[in-house]
Amino acid sequence: MSARSSRAIRRALVSAPLALLLLFVLIGPLLTSWSFDAIDFDGAWSAAPSLHDSHWFGTDALGRDLFARTLIGGRISLLVGIVGTLVSLLIGVTYGAIAGMLGGRIDALMMRAVDILYALPFLFLVILLMVLFGRHLLLVFVAIGCVNWLDMARIVRGETLAIKQREYIAAARINGLTTFSILRRHVLPNLLGTVVVYATLTVPQVVLMESFLSFLGLGVQAPATSWGALISDGARDMETAPWALVFPGTFLIVTLLLLNRLGERLRKSLA
Repeated sequence: MSARSSRAIRRALVSAPLALLLLFVLIGPLLTSWSFDAIDFDGAWSAAPSLHDSHWFGTDALGRDLFARTLIGGRISLLVGIVGTLVSLLIGVTYGAIAGMLGGRIDALMMRAVDILYALPFLFLVILLMVLFGRHLLLVFVAIGCVNWLDMARIVRGETLAIKQREYIAAARINGLTTFSILRRHVLPNLLGTVVVYATLTVPQVVLMESFLSFLGLGVQAPATSWGALISDGARDMETAPWALVFPGTFLIVTLLLLNRLGERLRKSLA
């Protein structure tokens, strides 16, 4: 990748609001004396936000501190987003690059397999994986990543087909380089810009998927929590304790907007 592209990526990655939010999620739980799973037996359950008892975001229906739970939930949601994106990148880039480089019938067969997986409902695949392997946080990472790689495979395959037509690829073939060597030395480095841009757009998509699964009760399991699980609990108690929905919902929306803004800045910088 060129020096101009590297500078553009570094400039886009320096996003102050996103950095502050991530820092707050990481160190915020250290600012309160309440653990995310501790119950305040002395206070009122579903208590409104207050400063005098250190429940800055209030408490949930079980008397647990929402400030600590919202930030701990943010850690898990962002971790799922990052790990799920890495899994989808690993599978999608490898699959798409191989399909594009080999071409012909192998490419057609591999992409038909992608089309078949596209036709299957996402929720059905996730439920099937959980039935086969059990419900665990690690499985949430793998399930989302294994389903979310299809878009990346198509994008990488298209870019690889374009790169194959360039003169330096023909020169590499004339010099006797194998298909694997061409893929490793010439194709993958030139895919890096596209992959980085799409990865930043995939993270919010994966975070939203995890939130949706947790909202349905298929994601993170108690006593752990995530923004999706907190929103599900808050929606149930919305009439009596609206703050239980407002705070995790606000954090989720702001994070998704900032991540999408980062992806758009990268896309424009590398266009």
